[in-house]
Amino acid sequence: MQKPLQNYIPALTGVRALAAYLVFISHYAYAFDEKFPQGVQRFLNEFHIGVTIFFVLSGFLIAFRYFDNFKLTGDWFKQYLKNRVARIYPMYFLLTAGAFISYYFTRDPKTVNGFGSPVGLFFMNITFVRGFFDQLKFTGIAQGWSLTVEECFYFSAPFIFYFAKKYNKFWLQWAVVTLFGVGLVMIFRNVNWYGFFGNFTFMFLYTFLGRCFEFFAGIQLALIVKRRQDKIDGHAKTWFTYGGFLAIFVCVWIMSILPIPKGEVAGLHHPFGIVTNNYLLATSIAVFFYGLLTETTVLKTILSFKFVELLGKSSYIFYLIHLGWMYDLFHNYLNKWNDDIFELYDKWGKDWNSPFQYDNLNVLYGFIVLNAVSILLFKLVEEPLNHYIRQSDFLIKNKARNPENRSEAIKA
Repeated sequence: MQKPLQNYIPALTGVRALAAYLVFISHYAYAFDEKFPQGVQRFLNEFHIGVTIFFVLSGFLIAFRYFDNFKLTGDWFKQYLKNRVARIYPMYFLLTAGAFISYYFTRDPKTVNGFGSPVGLFFMNITFVRGFFDQLKFTGIAQGWSLTVEECFYFSAPFIFYFAKKYNKFWLQWAVVTLFGVGLVMIFRNVNWYGFFGNFTFMFLYTFLGRCFEFFAGIQLALIVKRRQDKIDGHAKTWFTYGGFLAIFVCVWIMSILPIPKGEVAGLHHPFGIVTNNYLLATSIAVFFYGLLTETTVLKTILSFKFVELLGKSSYIFYLIHLGWMYDLFHNYLNKWNDDIFELYDKWGKDWNSPFQYDNLNVLYGFIVLNAVSILLFKLVEEPLNHYIRQSDFLIKNKARNPENRSEAIKA
C-alpha cells in the first residue's frame, strides 16, 4: 500500500527559493544591460513570474492541508488564522517597522510615495490595507504588496472550500470574484482616492480579485492530487515536470516580446501579458508542480537537497529584504568601500580596479549576503517566533497535541 503524500513536501519548499530568486533577477536585470542583447534583458525582466509561482503554491498547499478538514466554526477559524499569522506576520511586521525607522533617518521618498502621514501609512502597511491602493502599493516594503493578495486568499480559502463542497461551485467562484473586481474598478476608476481599484491593470496585477485564478489553479491541483493520491508513488514515467517547466519559460518569452505600455516596465503590463501571466503561466506552473509531486527527476532531487530546502525556508525573508531599505543599506556600504579603495589606490599611485566598481558583481555580492542574512533571520527570529505563536494562547488556547501544531505543520 502506498503512503499518502505528506503535508510537508521538500521539493515544493525548494521551489520557494527558485521563485524568490527569479523575482530578484527581475529587479536587478539592469545590472547586466551592457553584457546581454536586448532580447535577453527583456527576458530576464519578466522573471517576476516568481510571484505567480508563490500564488499557485499557496493555493495548492492551503487546499492540500485544509480542504478535507476545514470547519466554518469560530475555534477552527481562529486556529487557522493563528497558523497563518505565525507563518507570515512576525517578519513582515519587523521588516516593515525597519523600513519606516529607516525612513525617519534617510527620508527616502520611495517609502511613502508622497503620502502625507508616515505614521498612518505605517499602519496601512502593517494591516496590509495599502495593497488596495494603486498609489500606495509599493510603499514600505515595496514587494510586500503581494502579501495583501496572499492574506486575502488566506481569509477567503475556507469559504471557497465551503462553496466548492456544499454547492459544487468551484470555478464559478473564480468568475464571481473576478467580476466583483471589475465592478469595483467601474465604480472607483473616476474617484481620486490614492488609486483605490483605480484601473484594470492594477486590479488584475496587484489584487486578489484580479489574480485569484492563480490560487484557484493551485487549489484545483490539490483536488486532483487528493483524488489520485492512492495512485501517486512519486515514480511516474511522465513528462509533466519538464513540460511544465518549459511552458513556464515559454510564457516568459511571450511576455518579453510584447510591447511595453507607456509608463510601465515590462510586457507583463500589456493586456495579453496579463492574460499570459495570470492564466497561461498559472496553468503551466500547476502542471510543473504536478510533475514534482508524481515524478522522480533530477530537478526534483535538486529542489529537495537539504541546503536548497533551507534556502526555500528562508526565501520568504529573502523576498522581503532583497529590495528596499536593507539592500539599500548594503549598497551604500559597497559605494563607501569602493570610494575608500580608490582613495587608497591614489595614495599608492596605482591604477587598479576595485572589486566594488562593477554593478553586476555588486548584485552578486548582494545576492550572497542577503541569503546569509535571510538564513540567520530565519533560524534566529522567524522560526522561533513561528513556533512560539503556534504554541501560545494567541487567538485560541493552545491544546496539547493539537494536530494543527505538529512540528511537521510548522515546518511547512
